[in-house]
This record gives sequence, C-alpha cells and structure tokens, in this order.
Amino acid sequence: MYDYDLLIVGSANADLVIGVERRPGAGETVLGSDLAVHPGGKGANQAVAAARLGARTALLARVGDDAHGRLLLDSQREAGVDTAGVLVGGAPTGVALITVDPSGDNSIVVSPGANGRLTPADVRAAGSIFHSARVVSTQLEIPLETVAEVARTLAPGSRLVLNPSPPQPLPSEVLAACDPLILNEHEAKVILGEARVGEEPEDWARLLLAKGPRSVVVTLGGEGSLVASSDGVARIPSVPVRAVDTTGAGDSFTAALAWRLGLGDSLADAASYAARVGAVTVTKEGAQVSFPTAEEVAAL
Repeated sequence: MYDYDLLIVGSANADLVIGVERRPGAGETVLGSDLAVHPGGKGANQAVAAARLGARTALLARVGDDAHGRLLLDSQREAGVDTAGVLVGGAPTGVALITVDPSGDNSIVVSPGANGRLTPADVRAAGSIFHSARVVSTQLEIPLETVAEVARTLAPGSRLVLNPSPPQPLPSEVLAACDPLILNEHEAKVILGEARVGEEPEDWARLLLAKGPRSVVVTLGGEGSLVASSDGVARIPSVPVRAVDTTGAGDSFTAALAWRLGLGDSLADAASYAARVGAVTVTKEGAQVSFPTAEEVAAL
C-alpha cells in the first residue's frame, strides 16, 4: 500500500499578479490593476490541484522563512497536502511576476529564490516519502540536477511525470524515466532542438518518444492535447469554456493526469479527465483558488 497517491517535487512561489489591458512591448510601460498576491509555483500548484480533487498528496519543496513562505505553507495545509517534506530557509521564497490580459493569457517572470536551493541531497533525505508514493510529478522550476536525482530515487513500481517548464535540454536518464513527459508546443520545440521535423503535433510526439520517454502528452491549448506511447498516438479533444484566466491551467492538467494514472486510468482516459479539470480552472481567476473539486469536474 502507498501512503500517497502523488508526491510533487518542485517549486513554491508567491504569485504577484497584475491585470493589464495589453502586455507591454520592449521598453514600454503600461498601467495595470491593483497588485494581488497568491500562493503559486508549479510544484505547489500541482499539489493543491491534486489534493482538491481528492488525491492523497505530499509536497517536497523549499520556501523562505518569510511571509510568502508562510502563505504557501498555509495554502498547502488548507488544501490537505502533507507538508512534512517542505523545507524552510536558505533563501527568500520564490516569486513569480504575472501579467494577465483581458483574454486570460498571461506572461510570467520567475525569481527562483529558495526553489534554486532544493538540492539532490534534499531528495535523498526524503527517500521514505518517495517509497510511499504511487506517482511522482516534477517540473523544471527547481535545479535540473535535483530533477535527475528524483528520477534516480523513484521507488520500484512508481511512475515519474515530468513537465519540463521552463524548458531546457534534458539528460537521457531523465527522459528515460518519464511516463509521461507532458509539454506544450514551445516546450516541445526546445526539447527537440534542431531535430524537430514536420509541423504536426503528432510528428513532435513521435520524435519526442524516440528520445526515450515511455509516453508523451502534448498540450495544444484550445485544440486539446494528444497522447503518444508504444500503443500509438491519439488526439484528446478540448472542453469548450469561456476562459477568464489561464494561470495554473497547465498545473491542474498535469496534477489531474498524474493522479488518474496512479488510479489505473489509461493515458488517454487520464488526459481526457485532465482536460476537464483544466477547463474548469480557466473559468476562474487566479491559480490555486481556481482549482476545482472532483464534484465541480463531474458537473462540467
């Protein structure tokens, strides 16, 4: 038996959000709304999203000993996430500066702070948590060497889900452990580099599979997503909704997919469920506050 359905290893940031009529160009200043501060970061977001759906979730992350760190810990505990793996101190809590335009699209700049101090030694010290988790999900807002250690620390029979965001080339040992690698078009282009051939997402997915992952999921925004494995490539349709704010949608999608895979869903079924979770998320403003419960997803 596993104590956790999902272990998230990743970043925890304070999101500083400003609404704008349009995002500024180079050298340009625009006026925006009042500043709003929310708990965020890809790791913390995924943990809250999974817990809100009903997954038994643990988080391994690092925050600063400051007000933003306390905000993040409070939000995790309120959602029901086990925070025993959250380390405190070493640097200020990470911060994300986010602008959101009227269409709901966002631009994000991240100051990693304490996230950059989550080390391979921290992963090794949390070995007991890894051996208690059915699925482990991670991202690239923490050092790549730490992500590589996550891949080495997986318990026998557990599964690694990786969203390579922000994207960078990945070592073969990390790629080989991914089941699946979840990425959007921009991230796919960075991972593939000069090897990218063809304009269709199906082409990207096949090329990504050839790099070593056991499975791949490519998210395509309003066009849905596609899943690829040794069984073939399949399109997953989107769920039409009126988008208010896309912040956190990718994180809720990833968390939902990882959780459903741990429950035994096929990759296509897990992606279909995750699409509904992401759709509910974009109908509300903010990141963690927009993540739905299982009942809200069922209603959609």
